[in-house]
Amino acid sequence: MADDKKRIASEIESGSAVLGIEFGSTRIKAVLIDSTNTPVASGAFDWENTLDNGIWTYSLDEIHTGLATCYAEMKKDVKEKYGVTLTRLAAFGVSAMMHGYLAFDKNDKLLVPFRTWRNTITGQASAELSALFNYPIPERWSISHFYQAVLNNEPHVKDVAFFTTLAGYVHWQLSGEKVLGVGDASGMFPIDIATKNYNQKMVAQFDDLIAKKGLNCKLLDLMPKAICAGTQAGTLTAAGAKLLDKDGDLLAGVPLAPPEGDAGTGMVATNSVAPRTGNVSAGTSVFAMVVLEKDLSKAYSGKIDLVTTPDGYLTAMAHANNCTGDYDAWIKLFAQAIEACGFKVAKPALYDALLGAALKGEKDCGGLLPFNYISGESMTEINEGRPLFVRAQNANFNLPNFMRAQLFTALGALRTGMDILFDAEKVKIDRLTGHGGFFKAEAGLMAMAAAMHTPISALSTAGEGGPWGMALLAAYLVKGNGRNLGDYLAAEVFANSASSTVEATKEDIEGFNKFFAAYTKGLAVEKAAIAAID
Repeated sequence: MADDKKRIASEIESGSAVLGIEFGSTRIKAVLIDSTNTPVASGAFDWENTLDNGIWTYSLDEIHTGLATCYAEMKKDVKEKYGVTLTRLAAFGVSAMMHGYLAFDKNDKLLVPFRTWRNTITGQASAELSALFNYPIPERWSISHFYQAVLNNEPHVKDVAFFTTLAGYVHWQLSGEKVLGVGDASGMFPIDIATKNYNQKMVAQFDDLIAKKGLNCKLLDLMPKAICAGTQAGTLTAAGAKLLDKDGDLLAGVPLAPPEGDAGTGMVATNSVAPRTGNVSAGTSVFAMVVLEKDLSKAYSGKIDLVTTPDGYLTAMAHANNCTGDYDAWIKLFAQAIEACGFKVAKPALYDALLGAALKGEKDCGGLLPFNYISGESMTEINEGRPLFVRAQNANFNLPNFMRAQLFTALGALRTGMDILFDAEKVKIDRLTGHGGFFKAEAGLMAMAAAMHTPISALSTAGEGGPWGMALLAAYLVKGNGRNLGDYLAAEVFANSASSTVEATKEDIEGFNKFFAAYTKGLAVEKAAIAAID
């Protein structure tokens, strides 16, 4: 152990360590890895989106503060564990929640507040573009946000010189480069799998469309350049190093990997970048990614997105905006109740106890039916959020059933989309791997296995998730040696990785199916709540 600690300290001091930072919905996290691709230090910054004039957003100040704070916490962790000061890195990369809209003018001024993926305000644009391209263009995609602003005649549109995603923005601030990893770029605008670049036919169609509306601009001039994993995306500038490390210890010149989206880093962190592999990322939002062997038979607009792996393979994504957010709120309420009685329980212990209770619940949740819609859900055609809890008149209302229902409803919208892939498209997968906070509890694995009616594996590194995946992409940049990404991960990262697999029982699957039938029927209640409650 002492020798290993000494080795890690030496690697950090010599500049051999690799850093990945990911901007998640509720946490920004930095993960430093050593030569064995093992996380050796980390730091985090908690944040929350705000609803500003009907728009879910984060401010630029929050973005910058979060970046510097999570780095400072990671740097502090390095000092405390290994007794050295981090000054050099072998490589570095930034990832973030995909989609959304950050628009700037020619002077690099932000024109409107950042519009995140969570917003469901681009329905008209999504529908028109999907029809124009005969290709699914979801509401949360960057091009939907831009075109909706065009349709709304928003004053800022005429001044847009550049728009990008959150990962693209942070990378730009660190490197000066307006680029994007192809996986994240595929959540801005459709990618041509043959060229691994924006679909030129669709670009031309869009240019013609906006020209008819009086806009004299070209789409390719407005979006970041798309590049594949393994391609250097610039270097850390002196200004970028100062933005990252307020102490001024970090040296500039670090090679930067292409900035990626959380979908891509999730695929990497679960070794799910090859055809017939898939992963489920579950936290504040939830999405399943399945790398396809061939195109789908038709477009499923609003249901199934088509994106790519970080190295450009076509991938089907079923995405839901809401997952753990509502049960997090309930657990916080339970903590307040415990504290009101004069007691205090550590947060991890409380989560373990409450989520663990779900394993003792009735298979179909005993007639309890929550809807975790903090925000709207395109998958189920719900345009606003109204979190609800409903129970049948004869329901068995107890804690195990309540917690099981919270886990099941977190996967309701996702299951709606996955039914298309499994049932309508007959997509075959060899393995499905989970990562994210949802899988830290055994009950999360059980619920996902029941919902997906397929075995779910979780790697020992599942808790590291996206930032670790981004660090692996940065390591691939400098250590790939010409191998494709899948081969590199299989040989260098996951050859001896530990994992646990849960296979749902027939009774668990049937119980989820019964719950899901009630969930689907109960969407009428959710719609009524939106109509009746402001």
